[in-house]
Amino acid sequence: MSLLLDAPVELHQQSLENVAEVIRAVYRQVLGNPHVMESERLASAESRLTNGELTVREFVREVAKSDFYRSRYFESCAPYRFVELNFKHLLGRAPQNQAELSTHICTCVGEGYEAEIDSYIDSQEYQYKFGDNIVPYYQGATSQAGQTQSEYNRILNVYGGYANVDSAVTSSRLVDAVATNGDNKISLPTTGGHSGYKDATDKRFKIVVKGAKFDAPRRVSNNVYLVSGAKMTPQIQRIHRVGGTIVSITEVV
Repeated sequence: MSLLLDAPVELHQQSLENVAEVIRAVYRQVLGNPHVMESERLASAESRLTNGELTVREFVREVAKSDFYRSRYFESCAPYRFVELNFKHLLGRAPQNQAELSTHICTCVGEGYEAEIDSYIDSQEYQYKFGDNIVPYYQGATSQAGQTQSEYNRILNVYGGYANVDSAVTSSRLVDAVATNGDNKISLPTTGGHSGYKDATDKRFKIVVKGAKFDAPRRVSNNVYLVSGAKMTPQIQRIHRVGGTIVSITEVV
């Protein structure tokens, strides 16, 4: 099995057939292989793409900021699942380490949903891989020089299988491996189904914060907070309100 497309989908002709192929590929990739009803399509964005008013990159941005994406992945999933799916949908890979996950969770909590989406699409990595006219696609499922076994396993686990619909799983598939820098065993569904994974909300995490103490604003120190996954978001919000900087978020094992 390979996650690499034989020929990445690219807008290169601006013909109706080419545009229709791109739209189908963006919906499948960015929305996580769903069934999209006619009423859920982004008619205005599709029209602007067809007329040459949008690049594929900007069409991807609109789809990722749509109510469809927001309701299924931001509002319905655990924070770690939302971030790992953003990596999958927008960069075609799994998160590499805890630092990446922590950075994006902090962006989402501190700057908001749209800033989190923009952080992928405006990245140098996105530009290098896909530019303005290639639909994001999965990469790295074949062994590559310099790639670790951990990265290979994580990509396969976050991929989930060709018939997989991403909204069917709301809990993280990678939180254990990424938090502990360990390996996921490869576990792909044979018929499109999923086995259960423990939700990140049931786990405990250590948040290390660098910032001013509450009782001494001019003193800078590191503080450590132990919180459950369910309370992580409000704790991060409190840290940002008092001007703290999150150094790391790790699972307590």
